[in-house]
Amino acid sequence: MKKLNIEEFCPEHFMQKIDGRQYGTVENVEYFSAACNKTRPANVLLPNGYDPKIKYPVLYVLHGFFCTQFTMLQDDDSCNQKIIANLIEEKLAKPMIVVFPYIFASTTKEVCDGFSEENVNAYNNFLNDLTGDLMPFIEKKYSVKTGAENTAIIGFSMGGRESLAAGITYPKKFGYVGAIAPAPGLVPCKDSIMQHPGQFAGEDKIVFDGDLQVLMVCCGDSDKVVVDFPEQYHNIMVKNRQPHDWYLVTGSDHANPAIASGIYNFCKNIF
Repeated sequence: MKKLNIEEFCPEHFMQKIDGRQYGTVENVEYFSAACNKTRPANVLLPNGYDPKIKYPVLYVLHGFFCTQFTMLQDDDSCNQKIIANLIEEKLAKPMIVVFPYIFASTTKEVCDGFSEENVNAYNNFLNDLTGDLMPFIEKKYSVKTGAENTAIIGFSMGGRESLAAGITYPKKFGYVGAIAPAPGLVPCKDSIMQHPGQFAGEDKIVFDGDLQVLMVCCGDSDKVVVDFPEQYHNIMVKNRQPHDWYLVTGSDHANPAIASGIYNFCKNIF
C-alpha cells in the first residue's frame, strides 16, 4: 500500500469552474437490481472526451443517510464533479468513469424515512446491489477496465461506512477504498440515536485482505454528527495493524471542507 501525500484542504481553484474547461457528461441511468427486485437509478459521470474505444477505471462515490444519487454529484456545497474534472484536466488524476449510485437499497421502500435498524439494513443491502447488479451493469454499458486495480470506492457518512464494508467484504473487487466521516455501526456500538448491531461481529474483523493500494479515512475535527466514530475506526485499524491513511480536517463539521478534501486527496492517488 502506498503512503499518500495528504493535503488537509482541497485547493480552492479545484472547486471552481475554470473558463474553457469541460466538466464531463452526466448520464442518468437505470438498472434492474435483483438485490432489491426493482429498477434503480444511478448517475454516471463520463470524463471529458469519453471514447468507447478506450477502457477507463471506475470510481463509485456513495452518499450519506437520507441523500440521493444527486447529492455527491451536483450539490454546490460538495463540488465533487468540479474537483474530479479539474484534477483530470491538470493531469493530477487519471481519466475515469465516476458512478454516483442511490445506496438506500430497500426491497420495500423507495426512500429512507428515519433512523431505524430496518433502514440501516437497507443501506447495508447496497453491497449486494453494488456487486451483484450495478457493477455488472456498468461493465456492460460502458467501456471500463475491470479488476480491483481498476476499481475504487469512496463514500461520505453512511456511504463512508458502506465503502469500508465493501472493501472488507470484497477485497478482490476494490483496490482503493476511501471513507469521509464514516458513520457508526461498522462494528457493534451505540450512538446518540440508536444501538447498532454491527455489520461485522467485532473489531478483529476490520481487516482488508487482497492487494489494497489505498485505504484512506478522514473527518472534520468539529464533526457533531459522527463525532469520534471515524477516529475509533482509525484506532481499530492501528490495533489490527491495518495500513491506512488517517487525517482530520481543521474546522470542518459534517460537510465541507472535509468532503472536498477527501475527494481531492483520494482521486489524485487512485489508479
